[in-house]
Amino acid sequence: MMDLKKTDPEFMERYKQFAEMEVVNEEGQMLPEDTRYMAVLATLLGCQGIDMYKVILPRALKAGLTAVMVKEIVYQSVDYLGIGRVLPFLKATNEIFTKQGITLPLEGQATTTSEDRLEKGIQAQVDIFGDGMRDAWKAGHINRWLASNCFGDYYTRTGLTLAQREMITFCFLSAQGGCEPQLIAHAKGNMNLGNDKAFLIRVISQCLPYIGYPRSLNAITCVNKAAEEMK
Repeated sequence: MMDLKKTDPEFMERYKQFAEMEVVNEEGQMLPEDTRYMAVLATLLGCQGIDMYKVILPRALKAGLTAVMVKEIVYQSVDYLGIGRVLPFLKATNEIFTKQGITLPLEGQATTTSEDRLEKGIQAQVDIFGDGMRDAWKAGHINRWLASNCFGDYYTRTGLTLAQREMITFCFLSAQGGCEPQLIAHAKGNMNLGNDKAFLIRVISQCLPYIGYPRSLNAITCVNKAAEEMK
């Protein structure tokens, strides 16, 4: 980013003023610093912003995000983005951690085994979306994988709360685009866990500089639709 101050000074002046001052300090749209950085890192994963991720990650660590929290964001993103898109971010995270003297591997956070991952994954789905999800895994093998792998392997891990996990999932989906049905569902999941409509709008607002206006406006539309359907 320092080189751009020399090659593109007018652009960088306006960009930094907007993204790092105006957005961050907008009255009614501010987030706690650690929450904002969690959302931004998840958003950069979602939109494949690897270069900006490398800029933001050291700032996030300096702001108080732990190495475990960062790794949990990256790990969970695999279920929503696929390892093909996440692997460069995992490698970049490890490189930055190593440069900062963070010893790898980190302490394990898994709470499930191969025997109980499906059962605990189903319970996580129920905790987020309601009892109607209790038998959803029976609809087919993809649904079973969703319960056992996505929720059983990842949502049950320590390091992030369930509400934080739903927030970063919301960011993965809003940032990659084309996932509006899932985004509406996870907006409802967020609201069920206390991440209300106003909170989700703040998350979208803080992430707007990293994904632009179209996807941000689409995300707001999904939040509004989810809130309306929950009345």
